[in-house]
Amino acid sequence: MRHGEVHNPDGLLYGRLPGYHLSELGRKMAERVAEHLAPRDITRVVASPLERAQETAAPIAKAHGLDLATDARLIEADNVFQGKTFGVGDGALRNPDNWKHLVNPFKPSWGEPYVDQVVRMMGALNAAKDAARGHEAVLVSHQLPIWIVRSYVERRRLWHDPRKRQCTLASLTSFTYLGDKIVSVGYSEPAIDLVPAHLRAGAKPQKGSEAQGKAFGA
Repeated sequence: MRHGEVHNPDGLLYGRLPGYHLSELGRKMAERVAEHLAPRDITRVVASPLERAQETAAPIAKAHGLDLATDARLIEADNVFQGKTFGVGDGALRNPDNWKHLVNPFKPSWGEPYVDQVVRMMGALNAAKDAARGHEAVLVSHQLPIWIVRSYVERRRLWHDPRKRQCTLASLTSFTYLGDKIVSVGYSEPAIDLVPAHLRAGAKPQKGSEAQGKAFGA
């Protein structure tokens, strides 16, 4: 699961920075997904150590009478632009100081390598699978790591256009195992009616808007 909307009035790429919590709308998203998952046979709930992921996972764990576990492997991807505004129309791409970080989009050169994200996310998935074997587990993480591990499982290239990620706020990307092998991947959006249109999967970025910033570091 990707976490819900974050309170980010300054529109920063918050990445791994502490202190970024769910907005009121984000909490509603988390509660909605908890209600959606209430009938499921969930025996394990795990979250990234970042506040927004912990707060998203808490209602799900509570609904199933489970303790919330933390796995650092689910954390957001590292990014050199963390703590800055960096988006369409803000001039970041025209700043020569940023060019040295943009030379290799395939790695990528501005942050944690995609391959490293695959390794840690697959480790977290497999650990949850083993802990909940025969049942279901919910892991709460962040948009980029979720999309990268899905791309790996579905045998797509890891470098991509960020605008085309299918991983909306509070969405569920489901991996079904047969034994120790992933046999299918699913995707659903239980809280889509709560997600602002410009933050939905495939939406075009809004130039120079505060709302655009809220999606950063997600």
